[in-house]
Amino acid sequence: MKRRAFLRTLSAAGGFLAGGPLPAADKVKRNMIVRSTRPEDLEMPLDGFATWITPIERFFVRSHMYTPKVDLSRWQLRVEGEVATPLTLTMEDLRKLPQAELAGVLECAGNGRSFYRPTVAGLQWEHGSVGNGRWKGVRLADVLKRAGIRASGKHVLLDGADVPMGTMPDFVRTIPAQKALHADTLLAFDMNGEPLPVAHGFPLRAIVPGWAGDSWTKWITHVRVLDKEHDGFFMKTAYRYPVTSVAPGSSVDQALMTPVESLRPKSVIGGPLEGSRVGADGKPVRIWGVAWSGEAPVAKVEVSTDSGRTWLTATLGQDRDKYAWRSWEHFWTPPRPAHYVLMARATDARGETQPFAQDWNPSGYLWNVVPQVRVEGGPGPEMMSTMPTQAAPEFPPKVKQACIGCHESDAIAGQRLTRAQWEREADKMIRWGATVKPEDRPELIDFLARHFGVR
Repeated sequence: MKRRAFLRTLSAAGGFLAGGPLPAADKVKRNMIVRSTRPEDLEMPLDGFATWITPIERFFVRSHMYTPKVDLSRWQLRVEGEVATPLTLTMEDLRKLPQAELAGVLECAGNGRSFYRPTVAGLQWEHGSVGNGRWKGVRLADVLKRAGIRASGKHVLLDGADVPMGTMPDFVRTIPAQKALHADTLLAFDMNGEPLPVAHGFPLRAIVPGWAGDSWTKWITHVRVLDKEHDGFFMKTAYRYPVTSVAPGSSVDQALMTPVESLRPKSVIGGPLEGSRVGADGKPVRIWGVAWSGEAPVAKVEVSTDSGRTWLTATLGQDRDKYAWRSWEHFWTPPRPAHYVLMARATDARGETQPFAQDWNPSGYLWNVVPQVRVEGGPGPEMMSTMPTQAAPEFPPKVKQACIGCHESDAIAGQRLTRAQWEREADKMIRWGATVKPEDRPELIDFLARHFGVR
């Protein structure tokens, strides 16, 4: 058999050999919003919410570091720490364990960060740092039980093959043992019926359903059971949320913060779009979207067409998986030509619903405010729905040398921060290896604050 014919046959068979799926080129992402090219951070536009299972080519990507290259023939999963029998498993070993599959929402903890006021540092995600996937793998509990997890094991560390840039801390997270041992927490090797793509964690990633994406570690090579929560940067400093409400713009002591865990009820209006004209032909307007929650499923979605004065129950789709999002729709005919504010709010099975105002937090996590879309009803021209985009300024040589090394300028251009926030961001990057002479720091801060400051 010629090589090309052999490869076609292998591909048709699912690309499997003794060690598991062959690494393949990822599907090309299409029609995505680029938040950062290096590391790769891609957001799904609103039209991506039109499908129940998000296609891989539309699924968002969040990367703290560069995407690693993993050789499956040499890859192993080490399981150690507070266990009776440390393990070293190959993919073939994993696939011999009982397999499990579920549909579930993966949402970046910072999804919606761009809507916080005052603004906060970080990638300025809007709606689409989220996707609904079908995940298949083995239960993390089965792996831990095979290793003989001890009673002293309180937290489970998940580490991947990605490598920090400069002096940046390694991205390492722990989840409580109770969550790790839950029957729905998986180590996945398949996504949407295909081998896990490289951008999404090939060959193995954690599926921690109902929790934010910071716990869904990618490219896993190491599982360590600990007797306490990990004390690394991405547990003790990043991905933490105030335990009580704080004043917007204030700094919060880390001791008064808790790790981001469960998602909250949330809905997105996929259509009609902001600024559009609807109902000009007298036909009912379809208001549609999706809604999801954390560990309790969505129970209902309500829609308002009069700025929240009255609410009607939307019709939910037949998709009922516990951790997946629910599609919803509501048909409405504008009673007269006018300006309308459409809203949607989701409520989960525990009775928790979306708020009208968000409790501010210094990292912009867990945004779930009731969404609003302004439309014009009846005949007439459409409104301008977007502001013209300003061209990014030319980076001076000193700024380019300091900032454009580990990432590109797009990671900066999306930010709108105060001067004090830029000072903190610059100092953090200097700690992580950015080369900035003390005498050049004011020029760097001046440039960032002038061109990427709060509007």
